[in-house]
Amino acid sequence: MIKKNSRIYIAGHKGLVGSAVLKKLKDLNYKNLIVRSKKQLDLTNARRVEFFFKKKKIEYLIICAAQVGGIVSNYNNPTEFFINNSLIQINLLKMALKYKLKKTIFLGSSCIYPKNSKQPIKEDYLLSGKLESTNEAYAIAKIVGLKSCEFYNRQFKTNYLTLMPCNLYGPNDNFDIRSSHFIPGLIKKFYIANHKNIKDVEVWGSGKAKREIMYVDDLAAAIFFMLKKVEGKDKKVLDVLKKNSHINIGVNKEYTIKQFANMIGKLFNKKI
Repeated sequence: MIKKNSRIYIAGHKGLVGSAVLKKLKDLNYKNLIVRSKKQLDLTNARRVEFFFKKKKIEYLIICAAQVGGIVSNYNNPTEFFINNSLIQINLLKMALKYKLKKTIFLGSSCIYPKNSKQPIKEDYLLSGKLESTNEAYAIAKIVGLKSCEFYNRQFKTNYLTLMPCNLYGPNDNFDIRSSHFIPGLIKKFYIANHKNIKDVEVWGSGKAKREIMYVDDLAAAIFFMLKKVEGKDKKVLDVLKKNSHINIGVNKEYTIKQFANMIGKLFNKKI
């Protein structure tokens, strides 16, 4: 069972999800939280990752590390998004096996599901249709990570769990309009308009597309909940994993992009 002094490595602790997980575990008084910045440890370098695992004697691994970005960044840099994310995942999962970690949680992304998937999206809709072309490389890399966890569990009886969150927002998000996801992008557009006294704000697209969003601290709570549940080999969780290699995490409510834009706009007294 996970203890307060268990050695827990949070890969990607400075990002949106990783920083929320680190805060959650600190608030719960976990004492042996292990973190490294990108400069301190290049997760795409297999030899450095192995040396790090050997030295630190890690017991639990939470993989939040990833190269992320919005539509423009994904579309313009597909090679980097695919290769870097695949390497990060493969290197970490190999070491989790080699050093016999007690539990590994991998964070996926809702973009792994088909572009025109039925709603609400269920776990078994994975690979049932074409992906959204603008972030296809990132989505495929995440599927590589998800399937790697599935294959390790099947072949080596490991205890890897993939959690698939919906769209997220919260502290430490990326607010660069060129590379952000849609919620921080909208906030930044309205902020700029307010600062420059621009009356109306332009939002791309028809606004009809629907999205489900969740506050990142709620995801951090879900990660900790699942860490404890699967650690104890919870029957309900294991029953889900017998059918699928991952579990969706969300709030079960969705709104259109236009509705989100209007909600944010009201906070700034702006119209779209």
